[in-house]
Amino acid sequence: MTTETRAHCDPRRRHEFVLLFDVRDGNPNGDPDAGNLPRVDPETMHGLVTDVCLKRKVRDYLQMVRGLPIFIQSEAALNTLKEQTAEKLDPPLTEEERKGKRPIPRLRSKLCANYYDIRMFGAVLSTGEKGDRLNAGQVRGPVQFTFARSIDPILLLDLSITRKARTTEERMETGETEMGRKPIVPYGLYEAHGFYNPFFAEMTGVNEEDLGAFWEAMEHLFDLDRSAARGEMTVRGLYVFSHENAKGNAPAHKLFERVHVDKKTTVETPRLFSDYEVRVDKEGLPEGVTLTELVTG
Repeated sequence: MTTETRAHCDPRRRHEFVLLFDVRDGNPNGDPDAGNLPRVDPETMHGLVTDVCLKRKVRDYLQMVRGLPIFIQSEAALNTLKEQTAEKLDPPLTEEERKGKRPIPRLRSKLCANYYDIRMFGAVLSTGEKGDRLNAGQVRGPVQFTFARSIDPILLLDLSITRKARTTEERMETGETEMGRKPIVPYGLYEAHGFYNPFFAEMTGVNEEDLGAFWEAMEHLFDLDRSAARGEMTVRGLYVFSHENAKGNAPAHKLFERVHVDKKTTVETPRLFSDYEVRVDKEGLPEGVTLTELVTG
């Protein structure tokens, strides 16, 4: 049973959340259009991390730790996964359903039931070959992220590195050293916002266990995703605002404004999380709104 202390796991409520994470001497999200340099807003030089990047880490964590079936993955083609799901439908799909242009509601429902990330994040399920469309339409997921944006401008460094291993026999003979590049951010503290829509959740079949698994993944977002390229990344804050009313008891932006992240006045160039002060306005929350602090510092 959902209690007040477990309000953030109630799939029937609306939720908004603030995620804080930092990176030290690493590349949190490379931009392939900029030589894999860390993403940045060119006007302000604030760092960016895409919503797609954050969702990928949730998917990877839950697939690895909980063994949950994930639809958006690199091990299987999406059309193959759709076909495997369609083959298990009872009664089987008719020829008209397979080749028609209209979405197939029962296939969409089965895909939502089978795959965690479709239930939570949604998916485009209208892919398919012309002669065998298997059109399951589109699913709007209840959980959505904004881009994460650094609190302060970041410094982009593109460091040269050398490696002892050579790729060709010719280089082995000459002893020529091979060079590489390593783009990093010396330090950046990022903030992202997220939303959970209970009306979409009802349509996709999200339950309390699904939502609990999501918060677990968010708390441990980078713990099992270590990489030399990404340096040291840590979740520093996860604050969930839950509404009694499914439609919401307060505007999301007003709740987000209750989380204040400020660089300390004695710090000129932040290089540690302790160079910032995080303050959350817990008093005077709007009636019907509960705050759950899952990660602090």
